[in-house]
Amino acid sequence: MSSTSQKIVTATLIAGTLDIAMAITETLMKGKDPLGMLAGIASGPIPGAGTWGLAGSAIGLLVHFAIMAVIATVFILVRERSALIRNHTLLAAALYGVGVWAVMYGVVLHQRFGVPFPAADSFAIAKQLFAHVVLVGLPIGWVAKRG
Repeated sequence: MSSTSQKIVTATLIAGTLDIAMAITETLMKGKDPLGMLAGIASGPIPGAGTWGLAGSAIGLLVHFAIMAVIATVFILVRERSALIRNHTLLAAALYGVGVWAVMYGVVLHQRFGVPFPAADSFAIAKQLFAHVVLVGLPIGWVAKRG
């Protein structure tokens, strides 16, 4: 496996695990079922998957990590081709996290599920940005820089 591929896999696993751990924690704190949350993720690209029980939850987890693989791949490949990003990897990764947040909440979740963007609650925005900057962007940047 090439160095780039190793970085992509590692970044995907780290950022994907941190992000889904936060989502599971938040779901549990709301008194809801994490399996239902995972099935909800599956219902994004596969309408109806939210009613498939454990299979829907497993597909949701796969969808989550597939999305994270795309997010990690884009950053790592762009970083390899940009001296500016290579020279300021962690700053670029933090800004990338903000961009990922804007795309996920402003486009994907808004268009698919009608999630308001930005959220009316500033605490919700802070949690979303924390997840996308600290748990997604920065770990991907760290992995990209380490190799």
